[in-house]
Amino acid sequence: MSDVPAAPPLMLDKIDRAILRLIAHDATTPLAAIASEVGLSATPCWKRIKRMEEAGVITARVALLSPERLGYPVSVFASIETADHSEDWISRFAGVVAAMPEIVGAWRMSGDVDYLLHIMVPDIPAYDAFYRRLIAAIPLRNVSSRFAMERMKASPPPI
Repeated sequence: MSDVPAAPPLMLDKIDRAILRLIAHDATTPLAAIASEVGLSATPCWKRIKRMEEAGVITARVALLSPERLGYPVSVFASIETADHSEDWISRFAGVVAAMPEIVGAWRMSGDVDYLLHIMVPDIPAYDAFYRRLIAAIPLRNVSSRFAMERMKASPPPI
């Protein structure tokens, strides 16, 4: 959550997009292989990557981890409704979200739901314990939980 307005999208050409697709698929791909794949030498390729990092297009280079292999096979999507939309409540809620490591994604929504949380836990009792901590931490009007049965797709943005 940031108070900084979104910057306009960076103008990207087909080479930039090809570089991004390669990095998004495997951030450990050597620079020489990326450059060769997109038809550049290493230096101009590196300059493009650095420009996209500085512009905030590339925000991090991370490893994708298997929640199941790490002991977190249960994904829950919780829809949160609140009766309080004050700045103080929003700030408190953001602090609660930041302090709960089970919450791996959080969005402020439009429509009939105020927030959507993605929660990862080892099992249903662990979710119940999480839920009890959440509702004790901050007043909420309604929490509606949906348990994911199967992840059908996880991918980077369409570049």
